[in-house]
Amino acid sequence: MRGHTNPRKRNSVIWYFFLLPTFMGILLFMVYPVMESFRLSFYHAGGAIETWAGLDNYKTVLSSNVFWQAVFNTFYMGFFQLLLTIPLGFILATLINELKWGKNFFKVMFFIPYITSVVAASMLFLFVLHPDFGLLNYFLSKLGLPTSVWLAEPASARWGAILLGSWHWLGFVIIIFLANLQAISEDIYEAGAIDGATGFQKWRYLTIPNMTGTFSFLIVIGWIGSLQRFTDIYLLGGIQGSPARSLYTIVGFIYERGFGGTEYGVASAAAYVLFAMILFFTALNLKITKMKI
Repeated sequence: MRGHTNPRKRNSVIWYFFLLPTFMGILLFMVYPVMESFRLSFYHAGGAIETWAGLDNYKTVLSSNVFWQAVFNTFYMGFFQLLLTIPLGFILATLINELKWGKNFFKVMFFIPYITSVVAASMLFLFVLHPDFGLLNYFLSKLGLPTSVWLAEPASARWGAILLGSWHWLGFVIIIFLANLQAISEDIYEAGAIDGATGFQKWRYLTIPNMTGTFSFLIVIGWIGSLQRFTDIYLLGGIQGSPARSLYTIVGFIYERGFGGTEYGVASAAAYVLFAMILFFTALNLKITKMKI
C-alpha cells in the first residue's frame, strides 16, 4: 500500500528524537565552547571588543615567566603525587587482597576520600595542615620529627598539596589494582608454588608482570588529572597560588587571565597550550608504557 511506513524505520526515527536533547547538550556545552575558545585564542578579546591578534596570544603565553612557573609547579606536584600514590596503592591493594576477612571494610574506608567532594577534602586539609592545631604537625611532634608551617613556605606548600592529592586519589588507585589482582588466575600461583616460589617471589615474578596494563592506565590517567588540577589548589592557595605562586598551576593561570584579568584571548591560547601538553604527554606515556588503546 502506498503511504505505508515500515514500523522498524518509524521506531528508529522516534529514538533519534529521544536522543536530540543529549546531542543538543553536547553541541551547546562541549563542542561550541571548544570551538569558540579556539577562535578567541587568535583575538585580543577583553569583553565586547575583539581585534585580530594572530599568534600574539600564544607568544604571550609561551614567553610568560609566570606561565612557566605554573608549568613547573604542575609537573612537580603531579610527578611526586604519582610517585607516591601508585606504589603505595599497589602495596595496599596487595595486602587487602590477601585478607581472609574485612576486604570490603578496607575498600570502603580507602574509597571514601575519593568520592568526597574536592571542596570538602580541601577544607579538611586546611585543618590538617594548620601549623598550631593541625593533625599532621601533631603526629610529627609526637614522633619527634620537625613540624612545618605547611602553607606558608613554597616547598612545604607544594608537599601539602601533594599529600592532599595523594590522599584523595589513593582509594581509586587501590580499587583499580584490586580489580586486576582479582582477575589473575589462581592457576598461575599454584604453578609457582609447585616450583617452590616463596610468597615474595610470587608477588615479584607473577603478580607484578600481570599488572603492567594497570600501571600504564593509572600513569596516563594520573598525568591527565594532574595537568588539569585546579579546584583543591585554588582553595589552598587562592587565585595567585600563594605562597609566592608555589601553588600556581596551569589551569590557575588560565583562570586568572580569563576571569581575573578578562584576557580571554590569552586564557584561550593557554588552554590550547595545555591541551597540546596533555596530548603530547599522553602519547609519550602510551609509548613508554607500551599500553594498547
